[in-house]
Amino acid sequence: MWGFLLCHLVALAEPGLNPKKTYEYRYEGMVNIGRGMPNLAESGVRLVCKVKIIGVSAQTFLLRVSNLNFEEFNGIPGKNAFDTSPKLTKRIAAELSKPFMFEYAKGRVGDIRTSAEISDTIVNIVRGILGFFQVTVKTTQRVYELEEFGIHGLCQSTYANEEDANSQELSVTQIVDINNCKKKAAIYRGMALAVDNKLSKERGDSVISTVRYVYTVKPTVDGGLIKKAHALERQHFSPFNVKGGNSKLQATKELVLLSVTDTVVTPAVGPMISRGNLVYKFVKVLAQIPILMKKLDDPVPKIADMIKRLAQANIYQTDSATSEDVVVLFQLLRVTSLENHEVLWKQLSGNDEHRRWLLDTIVEVADARVLKFLKNRFNAGDVSANEAGQTLLIAFNHVAAETDLMEMAKEFLSMPFSKSHPMLWNTVVLSYGSLVYRYCTYEYGRSCPVAVVQPLLDLVIDGLKRNNELDMVLALKAIGNAGHPSSIKTIRRFLPGVSATPVTLPARVLSAAVQSLRHLAVRDPHSVQDITVSLFVQRHLPTEIRMLACMILFETKPPLALVSTVTAFLLEEADMHVASFSYSLIGSIAKSSTPDNHFLSTACSVAVKILAPKFGRVSYHYSKAMHLDWFNDDFLIGTATEIFMLKNAASYIPTEIVTKGKFHFIGKILQLVELGFRADGIKELFRQNIQVFNGHLSYVDFEAIFKVLQDWKTLPGDKPLLSAYTRIFGQEFFFADLNNDLIQSVIKTVSPSAGKESPVWSMIENLQNGMSWHWTKPFLMFETRYIQATSLGLPLEISKYYNTVTTITVNAKAAISPPLTDRLGQLLTSDVSLETDGFAGFSKDQFVFHGINTDIFQCGAELKSKTVLAIPWEFSMKMNVKQKTFEIDLPACKEETKLFSVKFDVYAVSRNIEEPSRAKMTPMMPDSVEIVKFDIYHPQVKVCAEANIYGADFCVEFEATRSHYIDEYPLYYFLGYTNFAFQSNKPVDKIHIEMNASPTKYPVSVRNLLDTLQKLPKSCHHSTSSSSSRTSHQAWNGNSEPVFTIKVLAMSGNTNPEGYEAAAFYTPAAQMDNTQLIVSQIGAEANWKLSNLLVPPSTHAVTTMHLRWGAECQSYEMSMKTATAHLPGSRPTLKAKIHWKTVPGYMIELGKSIEKYIPGMAFLLGFYQKHATNAKHEVSASVVAATAGSIATTIKLPDVGNTLTLVINLFFIHSIISKTHFIKCYNGL
Repeated sequence: MWGFLLCHLVALAEPGLNPKKTYEYRYEGMVNIGRGMPNLAESGVRLVCKVKIIGVSAQTFLLRVSNLNFEEFNGIPGKNAFDTSPKLTKRIAAELSKPFMFEYAKGRVGDIRTSAEISDTIVNIVRGILGFFQVTVKTTQRVYELEEFGIHGLCQSTYANEEDANSQELSVTQIVDINNCKKKAAIYRGMALAVDNKLSKERGDSVISTVRYVYTVKPTVDGGLIKKAHALERQHFSPFNVKGGNSKLQATKELVLLSVTDTVVTPAVGPMISRGNLVYKFVKVLAQIPILMKKLDDPVPKIADMIKRLAQANIYQTDSATSEDVVVLFQLLRVTSLENHEVLWKQLSGNDEHRRWLLDTIVEVADARVLKFLKNRFNAGDVSANEAGQTLLIAFNHVAAETDLMEMAKEFLSMPFSKSHPMLWNTVVLSYGSLVYRYCTYEYGRSCPVAVVQPLLDLVIDGLKRNNELDMVLALKAIGNAGHPSSIKTIRRFLPGVSATPVTLPARVLSAAVQSLRHLAVRDPHSVQDITVSLFVQRHLPTEIRMLACMILFETKPPLALVSTVTAFLLEEADMHVASFSYSLIGSIAKSSTPDNHFLSTACSVAVKILAPKFGRVSYHYSKAMHLDWFNDDFLIGTATEIFMLKNAASYIPTEIVTKGKFHFIGKILQLVELGFRADGIKELFRQNIQVFNGHLSYVDFEAIFKVLQDWKTLPGDKPLLSAYTRIFGQEFFFADLNNDLIQSVIKTVSPSAGKESPVWSMIENLQNGMSWHWTKPFLMFETRYIQATSLGLPLEISKYYNTVTTITVNAKAAISPPLTDRLGQLLTSDVSLETDGFAGFSKDQFVFHGINTDIFQCGAELKSKTVLAIPWEFSMKMNVKQKTFEIDLPACKEETKLFSVKFDVYAVSRNIEEPSRAKMTPMMPDSVEIVKFDIYHPQVKVCAEANIYGADFCVEFEATRSHYIDEYPLYYFLGYTNFAFQSNKPVDKIHIEMNASPTKYPVSVRNLLDTLQKLPKSCHHSTSSSSSRTSHQAWNGNSEPVFTIKVLAMSGNTNPEGYEAAAFYTPAAQMDNTQLIVSQIGAEANWKLSNLLVPPSTHAVTTMHLRWGAECQSYEMSMKTATAHLPGSRPTLKAKIHWKTVPGYMIELGKSIEKYIPGMAFLLGFYQKHATNAKHEVSASVVAATAGSIATTIKLPDVGNTLTLVINLFFIHSIISKTHFIKCYNGL
């Protein structure tokens, strides 16, 4: 009996609808996005309507919406209200008023059907309404957990029931964990090249979401009737750690039962199609860019118009006012068809500027259409190899990596045009590898089908069969880009000791094979560990290959046991290059603070303690690896830099040098830029020809190097002297070889004996006729988008866009007298004049959006940033190489020029497609906001440096508005308005610069100075010997000629020129050579001068410098002396002394401010300090080789009366960046 009653109660409470009834509900859904702080602007939308649910059959029901009102909010909560959007209300109501059919049984919403014309946006809103009916009620349990489908996908739900004894109603609370859904309704695009890092996510996250439903259910004979339901969804987002402040999205929806009536007549419905179940559906969501809302009808003329307008606006310099319109152009191109693209190509390809703009922007269509467009261009051959390479590189790296597109991309590997130019072929192969990597990341992970990488595997095997080194290297680099797990078997065939058959391949191929494992180190670390350890322990392998294997091994983040194995092996290592490289790498990682190395750094710290006694003092001549990093938990941001220098015992020249930079952010690791250089040819050249080289970079070493370089022609023409590659975001996109043939071709082209056949001759002719070169590059540097469903059926989006427009313009015209007749060498004896003007700069626009983004409306928080660099120039130049004269004239710049500026602000934004005029962008911190005064931080700074003579000034301006919330660190740094600018102005008519390196009599002003100095008996006071004084006077011989003079003059109207001139003298003497620099101010009332006399070392290795400056060179005076000595029976010593008589007041104040920090810094650096009686106007220092492995430093300071002494161990100088050892401190030598 009790069992029957229990089952009956369960049946009564289980949600259900009577197919013979009509249910009417009031529905309200609202979403707000903002900071959730008082007096800060927010945006949002609200939808209110009535919902009728009419029974059609036992499990089929009809939903209809009426009395709809759609409202927008943009302003400050409590001060502003929601405003109705009449036109958008009408558009949404027109679709929602049509019938929606859905299946429903036992609290489960099944298939949803609508007429074909209903948009996906509206269907998803209906899913948000129906989401209330997807609920599991169990009266047998108070608390229970289920994994069930909902609008967010397949997620874990936790339920709690409570019965009201009076009303006999159930209160059901449901919590949905949407942070850990198995099949989440979400899309992530644009970050495939960033590696996820779980350890970093444990320190904090940038997005946290929660959803709670509360139901009031009344048991009835038809099942549990939902009388009232309420949902609250919150999401917290920050570009940093959400614990330090965030942008908040709050979505609420409510369903209230108004009436239940008998169904009189079931409405007739027309043909319907299935739209899927309750789970949110993403259809063409990526087509709508969230930072703009434009009507996209008739796009072709709009695109053509915009390209022409943008090309014209940026024809000379970057127009920062229109750079944001490039994003609008991307949006328009994304809604056009392939046929539209072909029409645009025919319209615009005839004009170079328009053609370039179309090719640079069409790549952002980013789907099958752009690949088909490129395929048409390759087949028609109506683009150059350079145009094809640039366009394909961006297209392959930005296109959506989907199955059908992979098949389309494969076709480019077999197209004849792809192989028409070596650089284009390299780009095609490497870019295809990058596309494979992104495809496997998004679609499959480790189970990625081998078919997508098979073309690259076939290429490398074919190269191996033909023993073609270049083909093998190229294919291996592309396989490395792909990082496909199935490629390991093929890579093994190129690695000695790992391959099933013996391998004898060039070192360059082996290096490419080892480095092709770099992405697999993350995707399949265990397999890569097996391979790299096997390579590392084979002592007969080339040193370079073993070091590369070690480098890749530590990329796999090996466990403590494996690090211990490597450590034990290193203790027996005889190759000091391998030992030094491995020890320095392990030592660097031991100091790492980034989350990805959390466990590895501990293992490496243990290894360092074991290895240090044997390898802790290895010379810096051996191979080295260095890893430097930092990480901040508040920002969840960090950087890492790695430098690898690989050598071997056969040569002092490095075999390979690699530098890497990594960026850590919100749980991901992005490899920024990697540069690599190989010097096989140079190393071979030195090994064959160098005779005397000890590696100390002494004069003897440089002389030996110079002699070897003269024999570079002896190398084979096809063997590269130097190879280089570049990787961005871990993907190699460029590599090139510098070989004998290329060098000879360049030398022949620029040789003085070259004639009219040289390309340089044609360039000179064009320059004489007047040439103009212009290049503009719009480029979407990154577009990252994360979109997930909300309980309202609206798509929540977090997006980051970074767009740049770069412009370079050069106009120039030259005149040559006498003109060239038959060879380039005549330039060296001719007068050459050049007039040029131009511009170089960029405008970078960055957007971060957090909010709701649909095709009909948007609301959210938006950070908008603009960075502008503008470097214009205009000057005329004259020169004569034979006479060693050079002149430059800079004309006036009457207008203020803003050279660099950064401006950003955060806005609450609202837009809708039906009423563009209603769009709002309210600064999140409005100017009129009333906030408690101490909460506002509003610094304003303007600093200018002015050169009065030249009429030029440079100013730095900074202004910011911030709202301080203690618990909002570090986000409040970026909330508010910021403006930074660096600008210049130069109103004088002309600045004239004249340089002369031929022997001439010195200028009148310099002669006057020398005459004055000759009259001063103590002009060389503090010179340490009479010979120095005599030599100094000898330098002022009236017959001396300056070896170099320079004048910088400001010319304005009819006034006399003003400025400065300098003359450098070199006077050889019997025992020493004097060098003197004299600078004089030119002008009617000018009397400022500077004299600097340098007396280089004599037989006593003493160098002196005497400096005088001020009015007639008599106001201020300073001298410096350095001396080295190594007499028999004494220690090598270096001494230095600075003495002054009078110096300007600002130098005295600077000295006093530094003085405050001396005791603390001395203690920090390990100096021993004692009081002593020192000279008042003198600082002296001595460095003595105290022992074979250490130096002693003593510094004497004025006035302070302290002597500081320090002993430093020399064995650690080579690693001073990472560690410095202070062995012992004592006074006296």
